Amino acid sequence: MSKSSASTTSLTHFDAAGQAHMVDVGAKDETHRVAVATGCIRMQPATFALVQSGSAKKGDVIGIARTAAIMASKRTADLIPLCHPIALNRVAVDFELQPQDCSIHCTVTAETRGRTGVEMEALTAVQIGLLTLYDMCKAVDRGMTIDGVRLLEKHGGKSGDWAASA
Repeated sequence: MSKSSASTTSLTHFDAAGQAHMVDVGAKDETHRVAVATGCIRMQPATFALVQSGSAKKGDVIGIARTAAIMASKRTADLIPLCHPIALNRVAVDFELQPQDCSIHCTVTAETRGRTGVEMEALTAVQIGLLTLYDMCKAVDRGMTIDGVRLLEKHGGKSGDWAASA
């Protein structure tokens, strides 16, 4: 898997005149594409205990956040203006509770067979999953922080495989 830093090519969402446009993917081959993204939310110990025990006032916080993340992945093109609407084959959302620092890590894997990647769908799903946790718990902890949202890896397409460095 190749690891690269910032690309040296120009931004693809601007034409020769500098106008924003949707990238033409019509000539690209359909390939199997996968993206994995992650992020976390940190909270007060008492808030973490509510989530961990499943006794939050609004119910199954993690289950609702998982559903929200999946729904968000399917709506990415509605939220980000120049994203292509794509058919997702699979979206997996995992939440890992970290008691040592009262955080919950969200990891999303999105998959498709198509002409453009699924990085934005995975990143959108992580953000909305974490925001849903915030929404579900804000009545007891408005100081929660969301951070570390990033792409971990992507596979497929013309640019091939990529993985974030540690």
